[in-house]
Amino acid sequence: MSLRSLFFFLWGILGITATAQNADEPVAIHPKVGTKSQADNGDIALNLVNKHLNYFGCPSEHRDQYINSPKSANIHPDGTKYYVNSLEGCATVVYDMNTHQRLKVINYSFEDEKDSALWSRPSSFYPFTHYTENLNTFEGKPVESTFSHGGRYLWIPFYRRTYDLNAQDPSAIAVVDTRTDEIVKLMETGPLPKMVACSHDGRHIAITHWGNNTVGIVNVESLNPDEWFHESLLVVDYVLPLDYSLTEPVDRDNKSGYCLRGTVFTPDDQYLLVGCMGGSGGIAVINMQTQKYMGRLLGMMANVRHLVIKDGYLYLSINKTGYVQRIQLDDFMKAAQQLDGKTRTVSGWQNCKVGAGARTIELSPSGRYVFAACHLASRLFVVDTRTMKTVASIDVDSYPVGLDISNDGRFVIVTSQGRGNQGGNAVNIYEVEYAEPEPTLKNTDGAAVMNLAPRQTDDNNQAEKTVLSGLDSNAHEESNSLVYTIIGACLLVIVVSSLIWRHRRSAYASR
Repeated sequence: MSLRSLFFFLWGILGITATAQNADEPVAIHPKVGTKSQADNGDIALNLVNKHLNYFGCPSEHRDQYINSPKSANIHPDGTKYYVNSLEGCATVVYDMNTHQRLKVINYSFEDEKDSALWSRPSSFYPFTHYTENLNTFEGKPVESTFSHGGRYLWIPFYRRTYDLNAQDPSAIAVVDTRTDEIVKLMETGPLPKMVACSHDGRHIAITHWGNNTVGIVNVESLNPDEWFHESLLVVDYVLPLDYSLTEPVDRDNKSGYCLRGTVFTPDDQYLLVGCMGGSGGIAVINMQTQKYMGRLLGMMANVRHLVIKDGYLYLSINKTGYVQRIQLDDFMKAAQQLDGKTRTVSGWQNCKVGAGARTIELSPSGRYVFAACHLASRLFVVDTRTMKTVASIDVDSYPVGLDISNDGRFVIVTSQGRGNQGGNAVNIYEVEYAEPEPTLKNTDGAAVMNLAPRQTDDNNQAEKTVLSGLDSNAHEESNSLVYTIIGACLLVIVVSSLIWRHRRSAYASR
């Protein structure tokens, strides 16, 4: 075991979960595998089937030393594996979906020269203002993540570079090829990026910067990561000035302007919606056609944390008071069309009380159920969208923050990051039973962009199949393109030469 691994192992044992009791917080709970949900009806049931833990006294059969303040989880669209972002462990842990065995640990430890080939072309959007040396030598703290290119790539932003004590200079985002679970690209971001989202057509990645009220847009239309580039940087009202100490920590979880968080593209990709968890709140609206900020819509409860769009509704989690809200998307967008760079109020919200500290929410494949990880309640709640009432709940290791659901709706994975010196360092895996079968979603994670690759043979169908399957590498595609270009040029020379020869022969014969 390396010294670094030993350090994090000891931290997991002695650190954030059990060494001290805080009188202001309830005692952390740790439900056992086999725990079943409390349900108001028989339409849905949850069963805790597995765990990954790393706190003092946890059952040895579930201990995993790489679980260190897990922030979020993402189940691969094909349902074969899932990824857990271990924020303080500076790593993403990959697990098999069937066996829950650890497959790999993706470590985020970088050095300037060693990893220089991974970095994309720098933009002018993200200047360093506090640090000047060894800028690309750091460890990254992974936060959220999203898939692109039909699940081929996973995008993972870092809360900050480890040397940047108060997250006030540019951070970064790593892109992992899910076929190998290796990092294939690093890109700069603004300060303190948290949420990341992929457009439905797969052309854009949006990175929301909690740290200074900005949103970065990356163009990923190409299948070649070397051709991705920063397209724009959008400002929500104003750029928060950052000039904090380099030696004394400040509370950047709160001192961050609007604290931009939940991020979602509308189904037609015409607009990007961004939740404002802090400041005067609301939801920022960005026109993706013009890539201009339009203003903020108000009218929902304060402290918006997560946004999801499904079946014509915009769903929100309201963190502090613990609610799930929704509104018809058409009504919301009609109000958005009237924004002029300032704020407007939109009404028509439906509310459902869940547990205090509602964080990440996701919907079942059918859209019938909302699953909400409730941080302060230490529970997973289920809301029936037909009635907007809770129909089930189940205990979670305190204090949950992240959540994902498989494309068939069968599994829900919840991460518990902890709070102060209590709870956390836990990943809970639930199996869900439905009275009415759920459909299995097709992959919608930016898959459309896979159809944009140029077809390079006469057999169009075969070319499309090759691109979609991902069997050929980009280098192979480029090599084929070069070969075809050379062959075409040679044929052109032969044809032209033949025509010239015939012309001259004809001219000579006519003399």
